[in-house]
Amino acid sequence: MTDALRSDGAAPTLEDVARAAGVSRATVSRVVNGVRNVDPAIQETVRQAVSVTGYRPNRAARSLVTRRTDAVALVVSGTGVEPAAGGGGEAERPGEGDAAGRGGEGSFTARVFADPFFGRVVTGVVDYLRPRGIHPVLMFAEASWARDDVVSYLRQGSADGALIVSTHAEDPLPALVAEAGLPAVLYARPARPARISYVDLAHRDGARLAAEHLLARGCRRIATISGPLDIPAGADRLAGFQETMARHGHPYIPVAEGGFTQESGEAAMERLLAAHPGLDGVFAGNDLMATGACHVLREHGRRVPEDVAVVGFDDSGVAAACRPPLTTVRQPVEDMAAEMARLLLDRLAEPERPATSVIFEPALVVRASA
Repeated sequence: MTDALRSDGAAPTLEDVARAAGVSRATVSRVVNGVRNVDPAIQETVRQAVSVTGYRPNRAARSLVTRRTDAVALVVSGTGVEPAAGGGGEAERPGEGDAAGRGGEGSFTARVFADPFFGRVVTGVVDYLRPRGIHPVLMFAEASWARDDVVSYLRQGSADGALIVSTHAEDPLPALVAEAGLPAVLYARPARPARISYVDLAHRDGARLAAEHLLARGCRRIATISGPLDIPAGADRLAGFQETMARHGHPYIPVAEGGFTQESGEAAMERLLAAHPGLDGVFAGNDLMATGACHVLREHGRRVPEDVAVVGFDDSGVAAACRPPLTTVRQPVEDMAAEMARLLLDRLAEPERPATSVIFEPALVVRASA
């Protein structure tokens, strides 16, 4: 490989890389644009020449050749602002309504940013894509018009594909994207069957770990705060917990359904204490609800874990910040989000690749609450 560094200060060109690598300009173009039928040894030589010369591809010109934008849509999808009493329909297009237009306290986006789970997803996606020169475009799809915008955005080629985090069982977006044949990967198993790749956690196994830990501590009057039961993760965590308890001779477990928020955990804990004041163990379907449960228990003079042991789920940032720090089931969200991105890039490289699933294993993280 020859030295092709420019002395005139101008930006290096494809011709400079070709001279440095000792190959044709056309070969350099094929390597830079990701064309697959180039000998691996030649590819490596060209990459070294790119590094030596400091060449940076013109993204606009490159996109004309590859038809790629080097951007992917990171879509948080679900349901948005609830309609007013007596009203119907979904969230209005921004500017057409009150909370929808101003992003009020109860808005979909406000709830998303209040949940540490979504920040972990963004971290995993960005950390995987950024070193590969690919950038996520954050989109929200909380209503039919917003879902239409996402599908149109992808159809028009404004992004190469989509990474979808769905927050509601009735969300039609995964099926819409799959039926349109658009490249996409979903976080968590879709509630309704769809030909789309996804990553997920073995939620029932995680709930089993929580049940076995509470029983091993000697807890016998155990209750659970479930997540929303119309979401597969919420239903699976409850089912896994109930099944494990039944196998250990506990056929009935009091259940209060929550909404994966701290406030819903507080309300559920109040209901459980009113109906079962002698309980000595609680499994909450996520860390936010577990934090709410600990708060209510303290208000009622119950010590955690001496009087009531509490186990959460996710191992999010709030778990370590809770007082006492939460024992919880770890969901490796960042790794799962990175795997979403990898699956999408694989699909973009091989458009005929069939849909697939990757299931991660949970682990129990023992802290002071149980």
